[in-house]
Amino acid sequence: MDFIQEYRSKLRTPREAVRVVKDGDWVDYGAYHSFPPLLDKALAERKEELHGVKLRGNLIPFRIEVAECDPSREHFFYTTWHCSAYERKLVDRGLCNFNPMLYRNLYAYYHNYLEVNVAMLCATPMDRHGYFNLSCSAGAAGGVIESAEVIILEINENMPRVCGGSGEVIHISDVDYIVEGPHGPMAEVPTPEKTPEDVAIAGHIMPYIPDGATLQFGIGGLPDVLGAMIADSDLTDLGMHTELCSNAYLDLYKAGKLTNRKKTYHRGRGMFGVAAGTQEMYDWIDGNPGLECNQLHVINNPAIIAQNDHLISINACVSVDLFGQIASESSGLRQISGTGGQLDYVSGAVLSRGGKSFVAVNSTHTDKAGKVHSTIRPFFTEGDIITSPRSQSHFIVTEYGAINLAGRNTWERAEMLISIAHPDFRDHLCDEAERMGIWKRSNKR
Repeated sequence: MDFIQEYRSKLRTPREAVRVVKDGDWVDYGAYHSFPPLLDKALAERKEELHGVKLRGNLIPFRIEVAECDPSREHFFYTTWHCSAYERKLVDRGLCNFNPMLYRNLYAYYHNYLEVNVAMLCATPMDRHGYFNLSCSAGAAGGVIESAEVIILEINENMPRVCGGSGEVIHISDVDYIVEGPHGPMAEVPTPEKTPEDVAIAGHIMPYIPDGATLQFGIGGLPDVLGAMIADSDLTDLGMHTELCSNAYLDLYKAGKLTNRKKTYHRGRGMFGVAAGTQEMYDWIDGNPGLECNQLHVINNPAIIAQNDHLISINACVSVDLFGQIASESSGLRQISGTGGQLDYVSGAVLSRGGKSFVAVNSTHTDKAGKVHSTIRPFFTEGDIITSPRSQSHFIVTEYGAINLAGRNTWERAEMLISIAHPDFRDHLCDEAERMGIWKRSNKR
């Protein structure tokens, strides 16, 4: 077949392509690097002629014109599956709503319940076989693509091509329209400055990581600190099975630690669902046959996660209460991020032979008024969203230590959690635990 001719027949300007959107449609932008800036701008320019267009995105860090151009939200109504720092500000301004979900269920949501009238996603240029690669966000694109009535691809000439297990490519025959235009360099996520707290927390986790472990790192500065610490250690033959491929894995690879030789699921291949990091990391994943990008309903399936022996999962949270409930996505009623894959990996890691789940948090946080608060709290109130229930909480880590709540009763949990709280708050937490009836008088204060 003449794929070039078919490509040309489907080529449109952004303004021409977005003409397909009608009042009341559901439009999907995919996740992170899938976001199509040219199409988004062209759609925003149609504001006055459209009403009730509903849009979904996921961890998008870029300016979203359809949200910014319509404060009334009468024309465009934007929602996100997981807040980036930018989307969090949109929520604060009343310009974005949040969609709760577990990443492992996202594919099923689209197939069983959700309508996608138009999917607009970025992809690499077409190859000689007629395929476009969905690149760094391929793992979150499958359900969107397969459910969409109309598919528009925006070609981003700077995107790396990922090798995959399923869903990382789409053929020209399945695409309705294509738009082209210049794009800047890939948005980078630099390695953040390490904090003393992150260094201490990483140090408490290190003794639990054995040779041959398969690692999952969540979002935040801790994974980069821990990755650098592991890179300088004597650990060998580590593997990767993770929702997010970040700079930490590149550090491990460069140090000769990330071999994937000891993995028990897809031995020899590091697996991920989405990728965000530096340009050097994008160059590393580009066409790399030692890495496999797969759909999040595979990558985040606890039954599949558990097939990796010694799966070590490291994620972060906002706060923990004395019952062991974990809040990772909101502070009171304020949406901070999302459930994402934390509960997927908390569940999968403990089913893994020799696996362990760690959820980390600094012992305190300082509010905008300069007041210091304990992140170990007596109990949750005022709308705090519970991400991981107490029945699924295992290792909790602060800069003061690591404790394992698995199998522990309420007074044991309270005592253990208070032991890793900031010393300035421990007496208050003891008093609260006693008032709540989960404190033994024999406990050391």
